[in-house]
Amino acid sequence: MLAKVYVTPKKAILDPQGKAIVHSLHSLHYDEVADVRMGKYLELRLTGLSRGQAQQRVEEMCSRLLANLVIEDFRFEIVED
Repeated sequence: MLAKVYVTPKKAILDPQGKAIVHSLHSLHYDEVADVRMGKYLELRLTGLSRGQAQQRVEEMCSRLLANLVIEDFRFEIVED
């Protein structure tokens, strides 16, 4: 199985990287871009687990290590290889 994990800053948290990207896009005349949130994307290859176990384990991994829950949100999806 493959877990696709997306970690992004919470909406209330300032995102200086995202603001810099918006500014750069505007300078390249992509004025339609209103906001950018810069985050992380991770792929975790999992073996020896049922789908339910995989979801539980990835939830734990995100909560304990992959995301800083004070300033970041996460979501993930489990897909078959």
